[in-house]
Amino acid sequence: MKTPIAAVQMVSGPDIAQNLREAGRLVAEAADRGARLVALPEYFPLISGNETDKVRAREKDGAGPLQDFLRETASRRKVWLIGGSIPLEASLPGKVRNSCLAYDDGGRRVARYDKIHLFGFERGTERYDESQSIEAGDGIVAFDSPIGRVGLSICYDLRFPELYRAMGPVDLLVVPAAFTHTTGQAHWELLLRARAVENLCYVLASAQGGTHPSGRMTWGDSMAVDPWGGVLDRLAKGPGVVVAEMDSARIAELRTSLPALQHRRFIG
Repeated sequence: MKTPIAAVQMVSGPDIAQNLREAGRLVAEAADRGARLVALPEYFPLISGNETDKVRAREKDGAGPLQDFLRETASRRKVWLIGGSIPLEASLPGKVRNSCLAYDDGGRRVARYDKIHLFGFERGTERYDESQSIEAGDGIVAFDSPIGRVGLSICYDLRFPELYRAMGPVDLLVVPAAFTHTTGQAHWELLLRARAVENLCYVLASAQGGTHPSGRMTWGDSMAVDPWGGVLDRLAKGPGVVVAEMDSARIAELRTSLPALQHRRFIG
């Protein structure tokens, strides 16, 4: 079975309403191009120069305008929608969970994944420490859909291959991200293609890509990768949509000819 899937790329800013309008426009474009599953980027509703903004925008699990947007957009466009990530309430004061939410084409939520690995980087004047405002998740999440089994991850998780192997065999890995320009230029494509090859599955990476109003630069290069590591479609910079066909027969063929997942010896 061949099914179109799509990654949305954005350059989100501090205006949530404007970001939601742009996300809605791009999801509609993906649906019009035939996509059955659409993934939004990490923090699609808000990227600000002030880290406390996402704490103020956090929502209770199951209620709030950001979750309403995802539910209603999935139902209206009749797509399985992966909500990149939004800030949800954490157990610790002053922090949020960086949460990826998945909805079916009727608007029913089918999965929630909270980012496990929190990014830290320092080189010269460039510094990031997500642990200052984000509480790490602790659960691995995969779910079944009409196009196969889907595994969820967010951005920095991409550097930890054991996360993806722990999901068990999946047909599609989704990686919403806001990779920095520095690390993205060096490692983004390399890591995405490696995760596809290692797991003999498709990878759909929906990124923030460009210069944001705060001055932050994200790498972009949203792409779809096939199980042999080939890049099917990509978008370097700016808002837009990447669309590719996911072929379940291709997965089965490659896993038969190269049964690497069955050949593993170091498990657990």
